[in-house]
Amino acid sequence: MNKKISDKDIKAWDDFINSKEKIFNKDQQSSRKISTFKEETIDLHGYTLEDANIKIENFILSCFEKGVIKINIITGKGSRSKNLDDPYQSKDLSILKYSVPNYIKENPNLMTKILKLDFSSVENPSKGNFDIILKTKKSEIK
Repeated sequence: MNKKISDKDIKAWDDFINSKEKIFNKDQQSSRKISTFKEETIDLHGYTLEDANIKIENFILSCFEKGVIKINIITGKGSRSKNLDDPYQSKDLSILKYSVPNYIKENPNLMTKILKLDFSSVENPSKGNFDIILKTKKSEIK
């Protein structure tokens, strides 16, 4: 296959080669998006209910300020909790797996910073963690 290159194409190529104009690099823009995604994890194993609530509130506020998008909260499944044996304690609110998401949901200050709380993971008996997707600071102002 032998095609002759037209004079117009040759001129366009010469103009391109000799031009000082920068060409937009779409790969560079795409890699920036990936690098700006921030994720943090916190493990609440061993915390009391009160300490876990204080810790999670401070952690969410700190992550929001730092521009973190996704938080993974490890609470454990509650299967080894001594609270299960106490008939005077609520099973759902005495285990971190249930009490921490409930605390977050009931805290209006935290909820203004949260876009999504993954309640399906909380309800799943085989999971001991759940995710929170935070709003960006710009979206909180709206």
